Amino acid sequence: MVVAAAAGWAPSVAAADAKLLPPEDAFRFSARALDERTLEARFTIADGYYLYRDKLQFTLPIGGATLAAPELPAGKAKHDQFFGDVETYRGTVVIRIPLSGAERGKEVELAADSQGCADVGVCYPPTRQKVNLAIPAAGQGPGLLQDATPARKSWFR
Repeated sequence: MVVAAAAGWAPSVAAADAKLLPPEDAFRFSARALDERTLEARFTIADGYYLYRDKLQFTLPIGGATLAAPELPAGKAKHDQFFGDVETYRGTVVIRIPLSGAERGKEVELAADSQGCADVGVCYPPTRQKVNLAIPAAGQGPGLLQDATPARKSWFR
């Protein structure tokens, strides 16, 4: 599940003792179609974790629609022990992605590739998360936010 990304680097004692979240919980991905020309992707990043800006990529694995370059907000500059000088995100990041060729009332599958680390010194391998998004009909307004990892049901809730 989790790997140290630098050759010859050994995790700290804190990293060895840490209870790490699965990547889909550390970097929760969700998205929605705003209209037939724009998708909105969102990562909610758990406390104690960060996501690399330059490791974000979005694709439409199925269908005839295409994506243009995502509108990534500026990240926070960080000197990272794994990748050098990078920009990272913490908290919530919202990304707009221009879309073309999508049909109103149809679905597209959005795949998000990302990579991040925990502050305790452990990096996750690249992760792919997917959501199916309905393109809203004319005048319908933005679609509902779709979570790549829906909440788990529990007998005790």
